[in-house]
Amino acid sequence: MAKDLNIAILMDFYGGLLTDKRYDAMDMYYNQDMSLAEIAEELDISRQGARDLIKHGERKLTELEETLGLAKRFADIKSKIKNIKAVVESAEDFDGGEVIRILNEMEGII
Repeated sequence: MAKDLNIAILMDFYGGLLTDKRYDAMDMYYNQDMSLAEIAEELDISRQGARDLIKHGERKLTELEETLGLAKRFADIKSKIKNIKAVVESAEDFDGGEVIRILNEMEGII
């Protein structure tokens, strides 16, 4: 089973909406890099059961992102902040120190 590492990002946004068991299986697979056999042993289920938990979790996270789009919006905002910083830093006769400070704060929050 090939890992889609974008799922790990979606887990940051929507993981709390998964069942505990599904979240745990996905966390072990994506964040702790455990094999299906290791996850199955840890959760006391079959290897197929571990795979099913992960696949259903991936599907749920993808559906949530398609509906809500939080991860995409987050990436868009972060990109725009970087663009604004570049424009302000390149402006010759503009003292953008305060603007840069605020953008750095925003970037740290995001």
